[in-house]
Amino acid sequence: MGILLAFAPFIAFALLDRIVGPTEALAAGATVSAVLIVRDLVGPRRSVKVLEIGTFVLFAGLALYTVLSGATWSVIGVRLCVDAGLLLVVLASMAAGRPFTLQYARDQVAPEFWNRPEFIRTNYIVTGAWALAFAVMVLAELALLYVPGLPPRAGIVAIILALVGAVKFTGWYPEREKRYIAG
Repeated sequence: MGILLAFAPFIAFALLDRIVGPTEALAAGATVSAVLIVRDLVGPRRSVKVLEIGTFVLFAGLALYTVLSGATWSVIGVRLCVDAGLLLVVLASMAAGRPFTLQYARDQVAPEFWNRPEFIRTNYIVTGAWALAFAVMVLAELALLYVPGLPPRAGIVAIILALVGAVKFTGWYPEREKRYIAG
């Protein structure tokens, strides 16, 4: 559940983008991210998650840029920037040796498993699945922007399938690995 809650800023952004506009939606995403960070700081573990920090920087930075520059965004243009930023956060977490799913997985398992190679490898694979989903989203949005005549429904279907696939894989793969290791 924790990893899905981490995407609440993106859900808030997506819901508000068409209703109130990109600047307000970006600000809402930043606000929801800030709330998640505060929740982590006052919670029992008192540790902020990489994804939540990256999400806050992404939304706050894009909102600030929009306000200061007076930029006007298309719906697909702003979503492309948000999803590309999210992809960069996820890839950076892997490059830094701390795949973003690791912090959420540690909330679910006992500390004696945290440094096991299987546990770390599983988190690289799950984080890689999310990176792939975000890459598909970025490619779909690029196609919607630059391929004339592409029905918008095709891009939306690709984005939904990518997200559903990542969510299902996140639930399935760690369980498969537990059974494989135990069995």
